[in-house]
Amino acid sequence: MKTLNNYKFCDNSLILDNFTKTYTLKIRDLPSEEKPREKLMNNGASCLSVAELLAIVLGTGSKKEEVLAMSERILKEYGEKGLVSQKNPQILSKDLDIPLIKAIQLIACSELGKRFFAKNENGLSMIRTAKDVFEYVKDMRELPKENLRGIYLNAHHKVIHDEIISIGTVDSNIIHPREVFKPALEYSAVAVILVHNHPSGEINPSQADRDITEQLIKVGKILGIDLLDHVIVTKDNFFSIPVQY
Repeated sequence: MKTLNNYKFCDNSLILDNFTKTYTLKIRDLPSEEKPREKLMNNGASCLSVAELLAIVLGTGSKKEEVLAMSERILKEYGEKGLVSQKNPQILSKDLDIPLIKAIQLIACSELGKRFFAKNENGLSMIRTAKDVFEYVKDMRELPKENLRGIYLNAHHKVIHDEIISIGTVDSNIIHPREVFKPALEYSAVAVILVHNHPSGEINPSQADRDITEQLIKVGKILGIDLLDHVIVTKDNFFSIPVQY
């Protein structure tokens, strides 16, 4: 008969002598087997959360923020897709209030991921309806800031590229058509779908949402690239702005 080892409990008690100050759990407070690097060594990278993987990439935090707390905040404020799509380290550093060197590390890491794990056509998602869009963008439904995202399709309705076009309020005076259609030309897309989130939970489009949709329909006609839809998403619902040609 095989002998089973008893469960072992680690003493992770924290002694606080200042009850007016909130203590933030740091990596050094974790049991050895729960620290991101050791966890990866013992169990493999697939066992780590995205925040833990980010903490390994960043290595250390800043004077005012511990690395794991920084990683969790970055994901909450920017979202995974926004992080991967941002290419300017100065903008990333400013938006997230992190040191420039940290922003450079994140962008370099995301670029490596794009090059190493680029999808082949057989693995591409197919989008035919606004509901498909809603399911495809699960990662941006609960972001605290508005993200405008472009989803670029080939002639078979398969996604060949998608990226965050802007972060912040969607406004036709801010969003320029070239930012929307440049990736379409670069990846030889025949159509584009716009999607953005409303953190407020309001599902109805604003006048600015309708204005930018009409403007991009006109530009798409000139370029021969269809704007198929502009979808607004919230945590649990979506709205498709009518696109008429």
